[in-house]
This record gives sequence, structure tokens and C-alpha cells, in this order.
Amino acid sequence: MKNLVIISLLFCAVFSTQAQNKKWTLKECVEHALENNISVKQIELDMELADIEKSDAIGNYLPNLNGSASNSWASGLTQNVTTGVLETQTVRNSSYSLTAGINVFSGLRNLRSMQRAELSKISAEYGLSKMKDDISLFVANAYLQVLTNKANLDVITSQNEVTQTQIQRTLDLVDAGVLPRGDLLEIQATDATEKQNIAVSENAVKISLISLAQLLLVQDYENFDIEDEGYDIIDEGISAKNISEIITAAQENRSEVKIAETNLDVARKDVQLAQSSYFPTINAFINYNTRESDANRFSQALDVDNPTVTQEIGFVQGTGETVLGIAPNFVTQELDPLPFIDQLYLNDGISYGLSLNVPIFNGFSTRNQVKRNKVNVKRQELLLEQAKLDLESTIYQAYVDAKGSLTSFEAAQKALDSQELAYQYAKDRYDVGLTNAFDFSQSKLRYDNARIEVNRAKYDYIFKLKVLELYFGISATDLKF
Repeated sequence: MKNLVIISLLFCAVFSTQAQNKKWTLKECVEHALENNISVKQIELDMELADIEKSDAIGNYLPNLNGSASNSWASGLTQNVTTGVLETQTVRNSSYSLTAGINVFSGLRNLRSMQRAELSKISAEYGLSKMKDDISLFVANAYLQVLTNKANLDVITSQNEVTQTQIQRTLDLVDAGVLPRGDLLEIQATDATEKQNIAVSENAVKISLISLAQLLLVQDYENFDIEDEGYDIIDEGISAKNISEIITAAQENRSEVKIAETNLDVARKDVQLAQSSYFPTINAFINYNTRESDANRFSQALDVDNPTVTQEIGFVQGTGETVLGIAPNFVTQELDPLPFIDQLYLNDGISYGLSLNVPIFNGFSTRNQVKRNKVNVKRQELLLEQAKLDLESTIYQAYVDAKGSLTSFEAAQKALDSQELAYQYAKDRYDVGLTNAFDFSQSKLRYDNARIEVNRAKYDYIFKLKVLELYFGISATDLKF
């Protein structure tokens, strides 16, 4: 048992260490953001509302069924619900009804509502797609910023290691009298500056990691880290395409234009919905009702004590003699109310029919609503045109930015090659005492800056290249880095 506990603790420790040492790839960051980002969740709620709107539209086609029940007490002159006679009484009455109704015709409102609900859902789907693209770009930009800061830190750290070596070599040359002490002080000053830059770069890495973690809603800032290897410039041919091809593909695939187009369709459907109020509406219904009361009943019965009575039924014409007849003797009896179920069965009834409602005049409300919706159609047409212009302008800007970033990266790479040769030349001269520490430090500083500029230009070009691919229609989760 003791061994089992020890093994379990070791397993938990190893698992915890692996979790802490986990490094997030860009794909993992994007997928995590799409699953957990608050803005994405808000758009998903809009899709749920669109589903509810569609359910409402489907429900308009279905019949409605309503039941009602009432129980009341009355005192004084009131109608006996079982006989229909006004009586002075104190009585309890109850009634029950079940009514079913269905809309037969309402100016095609139900059909228009269904079509509008479907368009609303499509618009929400496009909105979710756009939000996911935007979030993916935000994450990619933040991720590449961390990579840039890490690469810059590596440059400064590696060069400081060279400086440490040069300090020891310079110290030996100064002690041997080959170099003046000023060279040692110069190289030590360079070392202090580089260590300060290392501290600044380390801080920049931490801040960029925290920013990325916050974007991903990851709370463990201390252990959060990313995979900083294997990211290079991958061009799938987008840079060789003509700008018109990219614009055409974007207009067909990008959600910005599709959202505007769908909103225009929704606005046109709203006009049709408003116009349906000009038409009459027809509704059908059927109603079942029954009632019950605790009032006593009254009944006619034969008097057992005096079953017959003699009554005058006429007279003999001419003599005037009265003619008598014998008739049953009925008396009125007051009885207790019938049982509850029996009353419901005896007092029920059914009614059914059609109702027609014809709009004649409603204070211009229908006409004005139609006009408002037509104005909104014109507004959505302008917004669609603006969306196309904005998308075209954005793509032109992205295209120019990508081309400019490539040129900047190539120039930075050439500058680095030149600075690397110059630095190596200065280092060789410094090692044999043909140049002083200041000139060597300046050459080394220019070389460091060239390497940092290459890192900046590289990741800037990668990002802008991916932006262009996204506009061309490549899914955010399919982008390759």
C-alpha cells in the first residue's frame, strides 16, 4: 500500500510538471481562443436567438389550443346556469372550456416570417465566421509578437556571451600590455548595456506572453509559454496572385460582404411583412364548453296523495253546461343538484366557425411602417456598397503591406549579411589588436540591430502574408506557418 501511494504521488508530480512545461503551438492557441473567447460566445448566443426566431415562425403554422376554468359565487337575483331562469339565490357556479384555433390566411405573414428567420440565422452564421477570423488574426498577431520578442532576446543573449568572451580576452591583452585599459572599460560598458537590454527583452517577452494568455483566457500566467521553433515563411502562392484575383475571391468568400447582403435580404423581407398587414386575415376556431352548479333542481312529479284533479275543460254550446275532466296532479319538487360529472355531461356544448378581419383604416400605421422598411432597404443597399468598397480598400492595403513587408525582409536580410561580414572583420582586427574596443563595439551593435530587424521583418511579413491568405478564402484554422 505504501509503495502504491509513493507511485501515485510520483505520477501526479510528473503529470504536474508536464502540464507546467506545456508549450502552446499557434494552432492550439487559435483553437482554444475559438472555443473560449467571450466575443465568440456572444455571437453563438445570437445564433441561438436566431434558432428561437425560426421556432416562432414554425409555431405560427400550428393551431393553438387554450383551456379555461372558472369558479364563482353569486348571491341575490342571478341566473341558474342549469335552467337559465333568474332566481334569488346564493349559489356557486363553475364553467370549463377548451378552444382550438388556427390561422387560415394572414397575407402570407407566416411564410414571410419563416423566410426572415432563416435569413437571420444565416446572418448570425456569417457573423460568427467573421468573428472567428478576427479572433484568429488577433491570436496570430499576439503569438508572432511573442516569437519576435523571444528571437530578439536570443540575439541579445547570444551576443552578450560573445561579449563575455571578449572581456576575458581583452583583460588578458591589457595585462600583457598589448591593449590600453580604456579598451577593457569600453567592452565592459558594452557588457553592462547588453545586460540591461537583456532585462528589457525578458520583460517584453513576459508582457507579450501575458497579453496572449489573457486573449486566450488562460489564468496561469507564470507557466504559460509557447512553442518558439518551427515557424518560417510559408507562401502557398498568394504573393504571386494578381490583386484582382484576391479581391474577387474575397467578395465571394469573406463574411463582411455576405453579412451586408443578408442584412439587405432581411430588410426586403421586412417590407413584405409590413405589406401583409394590408390583407384581411381569416381564422378558424372550435370551442367545447360545459358548466356545473351547486343550485338545487326543480322537478314536476305526480302527487301520490292526490294523483288526479278535476278541471273545467269547456262547456256545452246551447245549454251552457260545464264540462269537467280528470287530469294528473303534478307538483313541483326541489331536488339536490346532480353529481358533478353528470352535470358536465348534460350541460356541455360545441361551437365552431370562421372569423374575418378586414383592415380598413388604422391611422396610417401600416403605410408608414412599409415606408420605414423601404427606407431601411435603401440604407442596407448603401451599407452593402460600402462593405464592398471597404473590403476592396482593405485588400489593397493588405496586398501593399505584404509586398512592402517582403521587400523590407529581403532588405533586412541583405543588411544582416553585410553587417555580419563587417562584424566578423572587426572582430578579427580586434583580436589581433588592429582596432580599438569602441570601433569593435559599434560594429557589434550594428550587427545586433541588423539581426533584430530581420526578426521583426520576418514575423511582420509572415503575419501580413497570412492576412492576405485569409482574405483569399483560406480558413483561419488551415493557415500554415
